[in-house]
Amino acid sequence: MDREINVLALVKGEERFIFLFDDANRDETLRQLARFAADPELDFSWYDAAMLSRKIRDAVPTDDDHLASQEFDSLSIDDFQ
Repeated sequence: MDREINVLALVKGEERFIFLFDDANRDETLRQLARFAADPELDFSWYDAAMLSRKIRDAVPTDDDHLASQEFDSLSIDDFQ
């Protein structure tokens, strides 16, 4: 088996969130983070989803991620005033 599997884990109190993903299911994993953040039964916040999403995008970047990163890097505080 030549397929690389990424492992991402978050431990919050008694809860453990472990995500296994590869290039093929990267986007589905990102969607799952949003579903977990929206679930009031879980101790999984939108901040958690954002931080883990960043790690996933860093681990398995796409061309869209690279373009967005370049656009965001060129922004300054003056762009928001």
